[in-house]
Amino acid sequence: MNTLYWVLLALILGSVGSVALASLMLLLKKKQLEILSQHLLYVAGGTLLGAVFMGMLPKSLSMLDAPTVLMTTLVGILLFFLLEKIILWRKCRNTQCNRQLTAAAPIVLIGDAFHNAIDGIIIAAGFLTSNEMGVMVTVSVVLHEIPQELADFGILLKSGYSKRKALGYNLLSGATAIVTGVAAYFMLDQMQEGIPYALALSASSFLYIALADLIPEMHRKTSLRASLTQFVLILLGMFLIFINVHH
Repeated sequence: MNTLYWVLLALILGSVGSVALASLMLLLKKKQLEILSQHLLYVAGGTLLGAVFMGMLPKSLSMLDAPTVLMTTLVGILLFFLLEKIILWRKCRNTQCNRQLTAAAPIVLIGDAFHNAIDGIIIAAGFLTSNEMGVMVTVSVVLHEIPQELADFGILLKSGYSKRKALGYNLLSGATAIVTGVAAYFMLDQMQEGIPYALALSASSFLYIALADLIPEMHRKTSLRASLTQFVLILLGMFLIFINVHH
């Protein structure tokens, strides 16, 4: 199959598909939804870290010198830190500074659109490297997007949006991944030398999400059972990436 078709399929699954799956999960009972969402988040932490250290960085290092790759990754982490500061509403009224509870609905949608746009570029760069890399990146994107989309649904519903409107706006923000992904496919395809840089920046995005967002969320639960569950599911996420890389 043509690489572009794979990219389009992955972009639809990673953006619109994630929103659709998240909306279907809303049919579950509240307790079941909370448990499933948390477990997906743990697996996502593993797939993101696995994708970075088993796929993106090794491939980028095979195409470019190590100092350049590592500096690009470092700059990317700083850029994503600044981007999150800009697009998220951080009007904190409590010591925990929980952005999920203080975010205004329009800001959440704008932030989600930017985040999905970045995911689109990451997916395109992955498939331009290899189909295996593309699949690995897409799995990681889907697994961390579903819990995020569920959180976004919750914010929109609490803000007074109907379920239909919340779904429509989330699908619209998710569609930005398709636009940027297709654009990146054609741009990167013509500029092959840009692929290792794109992979390094993609790695910085995944690292930032895992270390700044997902792992701190995991540390909210400190019981032995919860900690063991988190560790096992993180390993499961890494194992899924390992299988994809070495199949």
